[in-house]
Amino acid sequence: MTQSRSLTRLDQAQLDAVVRRHEMFRNARMGGARAILSFCDLSGLDLSGRDLAHADLVGASLKGTNLSGARLDCAAMFACDLRQANLEGASLIKSDLRGACLRGAILVGANLFEADLRDGSLAEKDRDGSLRVVHVDAARPAEASGADLSGANLTNARLSGAMAIHTDFTDAVMKGCKLVRATMRGANFSGSNLEGADLSGADLRGACLRGAVLTGAAMTMTDLTDAEMDDTLTDAPVGRVIAELGRSLEELLHDHIQWVGTGGARGTALDLTEFDLRHAPSLAHACLTMLRAPRATFYGLDLTDVQLQAANLDGADLRVSRLTGADLRGTSLKGARMNNADLRGANLRPLVFDEKRSMRADLSGAKLRYADFRGACLRAVILAGADLSYADLRDCDLAGADLSHARLFGAKLERRALAGVTLDGVAGLKM
Repeated sequence: MTQSRSLTRLDQAQLDAVVRRHEMFRNARMGGARAILSFCDLSGLDLSGRDLAHADLVGASLKGTNLSGARLDCAAMFACDLRQANLEGASLIKSDLRGACLRGAILVGANLFEADLRDGSLAEKDRDGSLRVVHVDAARPAEASGADLSGANLTNARLSGAMAIHTDFTDAVMKGCKLVRATMRGANFSGSNLEGADLSGADLRGACLRGAVLTGAAMTMTDLTDAEMDDTLTDAPVGRVIAELGRSLEELLHDHIQWVGTGGARGTALDLTEFDLRHAPSLAHACLTMLRAPRATFYGLDLTDVQLQAANLDGADLRVSRLTGADLRGTSLKGARMNNADLRGANLRPLVFDEKRSMRADLSGAKLRYADFRGACLRAVILAGADLSYADLRDCDLAGADLSHARLFGAKLERRALAGVTLDGVAGLKM
C-alpha cells in the first residue's frame, strides 16, 4: 500500500528558532531540544555553518538549501530531497542518506566518512500494524545523478545500489567505499582514490577513471564498457620494480649517502627514474639529497623528515604521500602529482650554495589539489601553473613565491601571506 504525505513549510525565522534550540541541546544547555524536522519543507533556506549533528531530517525537502559548512554528522536524512542543495565543505560523517536525492547537489570537499547512501524507501505502520510505503510530495527516485562530489571524503561510505549517473567524483577520497551494483554510467572518477573499494557488479559504462587509484579494489563483474582507464594506478607495477636494481635498496641508499657526503669521491648516486617504490622499505628520515627519480611512483609513502635537497622528482607520483617536515630545498617537482599530500612544516625555500648561487624549489605545473601545506616554508618557491585548488596554505611563508597562472579555487590562505607574491594570471583567488 502506498500513501502520499505532504510537507510542513517553515520560514527562515521558524527554522532559526529550531536550530538555535538544537545547538543549545548539542551544548547541553538548559532549554535545548533536538531538532525534529522530518517531513518539513526547508527548500531554499539558509543553514550554512549551523550545527545539525544528530538532527532528524527524515523525508525533509532541502531542495536548493544552503548547507555549506554545516555539521550534519550522524543526522537522520533518510529519503531527503537534496536536489541542487549546496553542501560544499559540509560534514556528513556517518549520516544516514539512504534513499536521499542528491541530483545536482554541490558536495565539493564535503566529508561523508562512513555515510550511508544506499537506496531506500520510507514506510510507516497503519493502525492495523501493516506497513505502507510513504511518498512525500514531489516524489523522486533515490539518486545522486549530476551531483558534484569532487574532492569529497567518501571513505568507507556505502553506496551499494545507488544511482549516480554523470556524477562528478573528481579527486574524491573513496577508500573502502561500497559501490556494489551501483549505477554510475558516465560518472567522472578522474584522480579519485578508490583504494580497497568494492565495485563488484557496478555499472561504470562510459565512466572516466583517468588517473584513479584502484589498488586493492574488488571489480568482479564490473561493467567497464567504454570506460576511460588511462593512467589508473592498480596493484600492477608502474614502470620498473625494485628487484631490477640488483641490490637491496638499503645498500644503494648507503652508497648514495657516501656519494653525497664525499662530493662524489666515493659511493654511487642513486637513480630511481620511473621506478615503482610503493613496496619499498620506509624512506622516512632518509638522506636522498640530489636523488634522481623523475616519473617515479611514491604513492602513499611515508617520507616524513626526508632530505630531498636538489633532487629531481619531475613528473613523480606523490599522491597521498606524507612529507611532513621534509627538506625540499631546491628540489624540482615540475609536473609532479601531489594531490592530498601532507606537506605540513616542509621546507621549500631556496637551497643556497654561496652568496651568488642558489637553487629555487620548482613545482611549476604540479597537481597539488587538497595538499596540506600548513606551516610550510614556501619562500621564493616556483608554483607557476600549479593546481592548488582546495589546498591548505595557512601559516605558510610565501614571500617571493611565484604563483603566476596557478589555480587557487577553494584554497585556504591568509591575505597577508600574499605580500610580494607573483600573482599574474592566477585563477580562483577571491580578494
